[in-house]
Amino acid sequence: MVATVHPLRKRDGATPSIAGLVTLTASGLTAVNHVIIDRMQSPVALIPQLAGHLIAGGGKRLRPMLTLGCAALLDYAGDRHYKLAAAVEFIHTATLLHDDVVDASGLRRGQATANRLWGNPASVLVGDFLFSRSFELMVEDGSLKVLKILSSASAIIAEGEVAQLTAQRDVETTEDRYLEIITAKTAALFAAACQISGVVAERGPAAEAALEAYGRNLGIAFQLVDDAIDYVSDADTMGKDAGDDFRDGKITLPVILAYARGSEGERQFWRDAMTGRAAGDAELARASALLARTNAVTDTLARARHYGARAIDALAGFPNGPARTALTETVEFAIARAF
Repeated sequence: MVATVHPLRKRDGATPSIAGLVTLTASGLTAVNHVIIDRMQSPVALIPQLAGHLIAGGGKRLRPMLTLGCAALLDYAGDRHYKLAAAVEFIHTATLLHDDVVDASGLRRGQATANRLWGNPASVLVGDFLFSRSFELMVEDGSLKVLKILSSASAIIAEGEVAQLTAQRDVETTEDRYLEIITAKTAALFAAACQISGVVAERGPAAEAALEAYGRNLGIAFQLVDDAIDYVSDADTMGKDAGDDFRDGKITLPVILAYARGSEGERQFWRDAMTGRAAGDAELARASALLARTNAVTDTLARARHYGARAIDALAGFPNGPARTALTETVEFAIARAF
């Protein structure tokens, strides 16, 4: 069962933003971007062309910014984290390329996906190239601990994606199983991106564990919000087609809650919809109505606030300052995307 929901701390009433994190990490992110551009080059022209399409496609670079932000929180003055932040972004980009193939997605961040433009084989192979580049960067860093953290995260992400695939269209999926899946496929990389800063800064196991907890809980909250807004937002806001999860038969928490709380007739609707027998626009409208009636989206966002509060609490042992403020506001921004 999910623990009691705690509200996120109120700040000054302003709309939450990652502007603080962007400002904090601006110079470091420039260095990271130089690494990214350099390492995605290849004499095979399609590789930088396809990789560049996704990398330059409007992503916020949130995961590498978290690596930089956590390093700033620890007053780390070196430069090892630049290559490692680039490795994190390569892992993330590779998983996006593979995910879009698996999901047959045609839109990401408001533009055509790489698989739509260049085909599935090219997207998969360039994803493999980026994974390889990420491991080159890890090896160059020379830390076996960093290598273990990031390589383990890569394996966990793949396991999470396979677990999601096996749970697809299975309306009997439990909330606990769903949380295991999103912890693996999304939160693991958030956690690793933050924890490696503790390693390079040599701040010890307690700091590493706190940063890992911050990233993991932020990642869970981030995915919960994503899964909620699939039903209540639009393509312009999300950068992908609204209702994609519904049409793909993805069993996300809003569906799990609505199915558990519905009548037998409503449960049969969800069975039909999730197995693809009835997943058109009319069915999406009915699904949205059922989600509203059962408070499924509202309660999914409440879960997100709970995990967001846990992420913020994980920072309690670090000194107050611009870095901690920026990391706290990043959690608030992740939650506020749904409102």
